Amino acid sequence: MTEEIQQIISQVDKVIQQKGNTKKALIPILQAIQDEYNYLPEEALRHVCDTTEITPENITGVASFYSQFRMKKAGQHLIKVCVGTACHVKGAGQVYDAFKRHFNLTGDEETDAEGNYTLEKVSCLGCCTLAPVVQVDDVTYGHVTTDKVDSVLQDFESQVGKTGKKSKYRNADGSEFQGEIRIGLGSCCVASGSDEVKKEIEQTIEGTGINLQLKNVGCVGMCHQVPLVEVIDENKKSKLYAKVKPNEVADIIHEHFKPKGLIDRLRSNTFHWLEKMQTDTVWEGVDRYAIDVRDEMVSSFLDRQLPIATEHRGVLNPLDMDEYRSFGGFDALKRILQTDRHDVIRMVKDSGLRGRGGAGFLTGLKWELVEKEKAEKKYLICNGDEGDPGAFMDRMLLESYPYRVIEGMLIAAWAVQATDGYFYIRAEYPLAVTRIRQALINCREQNLVGKNILGSDFSFDIQIYEGAGAFVCGEETALMASIEGNRGFPTIRPPFPAHKGLWGFPTLINNTETFAQVSYIIRNGESRFSEIGTENSKGTKVFSLTGKVNRGGLIEVPMGITIRQIVEEIGGGVQNGKQFKAVQVGGPSGGCIPASLYDTPIDYHSLLEVGAMMGSGGLVVLDEDDCMVDIARYFLSFTQNESCGKCTFCRVGTKRMLDILNRITSGKGTKKDLEELKYLAEWTRKGSLCNLGKSAPNPIVTTLRYFYEEYEAHIEGRCPTGKCTAMITYSINDECIGCTKCAQKCPVDAIKFEPHKKHSVNTELCIKCDACRQVCPVDAVEVV
Repeated sequence: MTEEIQQIISQVDKVIQQKGNTKKALIPILQAIQDEYNYLPEEALRHVCDTTEITPENITGVASFYSQFRMKKAGQHLIKVCVGTACHVKGAGQVYDAFKRHFNLTGDEETDAEGNYTLEKVSCLGCCTLAPVVQVDDVTYGHVTTDKVDSVLQDFESQVGKTGKKSKYRNADGSEFQGEIRIGLGSCCVASGSDEVKKEIEQTIEGTGINLQLKNVGCVGMCHQVPLVEVIDENKKSKLYAKVKPNEVADIIHEHFKPKGLIDRLRSNTFHWLEKMQTDTVWEGVDRYAIDVRDEMVSSFLDRQLPIATEHRGVLNPLDMDEYRSFGGFDALKRILQTDRHDVIRMVKDSGLRGRGGAGFLTGLKWELVEKEKAEKKYLICNGDEGDPGAFMDRMLLESYPYRVIEGMLIAAWAVQATDGYFYIRAEYPLAVTRIRQALINCREQNLVGKNILGSDFSFDIQIYEGAGAFVCGEETALMASIEGNRGFPTIRPPFPAHKGLWGFPTLINNTETFAQVSYIIRNGESRFSEIGTENSKGTKVFSLTGKVNRGGLIEVPMGITIRQIVEEIGGGVQNGKQFKAVQVGGPSGGCIPASLYDTPIDYHSLLEVGAMMGSGGLVVLDEDDCMVDIARYFLSFTQNESCGKCTFCRVGTKRMLDILNRITSGKGTKKDLEELKYLAEWTRKGSLCNLGKSAPNPIVTTLRYFYEEYEAHIEGRCPTGKCTAMITYSINDECIGCTKCAQKCPVDAIKFEPHKKHSVNTELCIKCDACRQVCPVDAVEVV
């Protein structure tokens, strides 16, 4: 036995000791092994089988089903290119191709020749407002274009080995703070550089005598303006700064705070002057970066919103339990422990709260069904899988409001008499997992989770279970199969989970947002919640607003608000003065709502009427440049790839529909294909086992219904928007000024470098990467 194999076996033994040796520990074991080696070494898997109850069949079945697992050796670093909806419409495909060219990867190759990097596509990284997004290991880059590939890799390599620096300014000596600086450290903020801004703040005030409280806060929702820094001075006046860069920090601090003592003041001023000399930057005034709370842009973004699940956003430190309690945190839990459980369920029923995961089943009714079951064990699961590309609501809630979600779970567990709980969270959300894990540790220390909670006879513990990359596991029965260590196959219902769920016991499953709204109902009363929204859709809904919109982000709005109000008043309209074309609602299960239905209210009933559905809450804005046939093809490719393959209607139906759409978008479609699409859509919807298959045709059905003329144009041989690359060619018109920028950016030398001359495109060499059009300063590059 070689030393390398001995090391692998030793590592696997540690994993098994930590995770367990039964089948239910299979997925956590595989995840831990892959975290260590970036793939699943054969020697490691053999040792798992030799020392646990897990069989080779178990491993093969699970590892081949979940997209997260790799059986081939991977590079030292992983590059994940997000191809979620928002990233797709902003050119993620071209970015992926640019990385392939950079590493000289051909065909199905994923790892570079040196074994340093492995390239892969992922469905969604949950940072949709920063699209296109690329993640290298745990470093996320936003707004990546084809010409930024080299700079992304250079930046990452400069970051390898660096560690963060903890804040020293937590008022440990008991002295009074001169003020407070709040900095958002959610995923979008971190991806935009908030960690670097935070370090710069620490370094700027070090040695100056300025005594500030540097406070980490969760998501503010204004993801289009990150990184965000809010400064609260000695007079409690607040000013919010947007898109802050590290080299702007010193000026912001010196605008609001002065060092204590003459020596400190002189030292600070000298440092400030020297820094200006070193960076050679010119400060153009703090107001250039400031967003006043009275500013029309901010007020229009926030005024239409009503935070319930996102209550106290931008103020709470996600993991500060004392602060959460100061805002009434865990008061609802204390109250229900003194209340009859049936009264608690009645309150939730009377509030009209419906499940926010997509189907919209009445939450109180589901709780009632589980409570009525008699069993020695009952399970409760928080579904935070959120596989929809273009959606990041669960990610934000788990990162920013961990205690609020936990409190909702505890209230539900007490009401239905659940004994054990699980967080099922996407593995692509590492920050959410980290914060929930720490929040649970803090709750156990405060006797809020575990045995005899708050001195009562109520005992309930919660574990974290990370998903392994299967969209279908958002479906309840598939999710439970995953926790049990199996392939994520849905099962026929009935029996429903409320009767026979996890390991055969009654199980309550609600999604993250549903649990986040429960404590509000208990604290403020069911009537307060039910007064919000519409007759059949009560309360608020959290959405991720992304795509071609000026002010994308995380929003929470009353049910019944219209699409127009969200896009125009909250989102600030469509980017670059383009025309609104459609909004894609509800992810792969939803549909495309056209401009003619701009005033459609967003509630469960209205969306179904126009052929869409609420889904988990993704809203992707599309403009006049987006091809609706390509959008339908994109979603079909996603659902076809994510189909578990268990039932024929979904497995074969989605494949047949995707084949037709590929044919149409390549200019080879016929009129007969459109009738075939309608036929296949109907039968896929009727015959599929779970909602993944039943709703998979929705993007096709709605685009055929509202954009039939675009399908006809493709059949006639033209893509009206120029998005379908197989049907277009690039050319350069007479506006060309011979600046050579297009030639310099062309990765395949399809444009000759000829300064001061009109350029031309060699169509035989052109790979249609769009780099020339993006870089042309006079819009001389045309797509025909």
